[in-house]
Amino acid sequence: MKKIVVLSAVLILVLSSCKKAIDQTVVEAVPTEINYEVFGDSIKETPVLTQVEMSEKYKNMKAGDTLAVQFKSKIEEVCQKKGCWMSLSLDEGQKSFVKFKDYSFFVPMNAGDHEVIVSGKAYVNVVSVDELKHYAKDGGKTEAEIAAITEPKITYSFMADGVQINK
Repeated sequence: MKKIVVLSAVLILVLSSCKKAIDQTVVEAVPTEINYEVFGDSIKETPVLTQVEMSEKYKNMKAGDTLAVQFKSKIEEVCQKKGCWMSLSLDEGQKSFVKFKDYSFFVPMNAGDHEVIVSGKAYVNVVSVDELKHYAKDGGKTEAEIAAITEPKITYSFMADGVQINK
């Protein structure tokens, strides 16, 4: 009988110490979400690049290259029709054009000027005139600004599977 009581006590101690280790891991993984609102998939605890570091990554890419990455930046512009794309600041006045994987989530249309962390795939893209005009219209540009678009543009693009916007 004593063996059963001692064995039970040891088992309870072992299980409770495992539970504490699991709880501590969860607490350490959540802090980035405390001050951020999550859209799409949650962003895992891995290195997050700055906008300067992301600019350097883009400069070393060519059309057709992709890079799985997370980076932090400021939202410059959001689609004013439904929040289906956004433009993020990079270094030296460059921008990254962000769309959302499988069109499965959108961001608030009033999210401009907020800090954001995006997770997904960075790539260099050649955007057609028609597509540029479509985005300009969604962005609320004037008819004159839209008409001035006459050539395709090489852009730094990003397909996000998860977005965290600073509250």
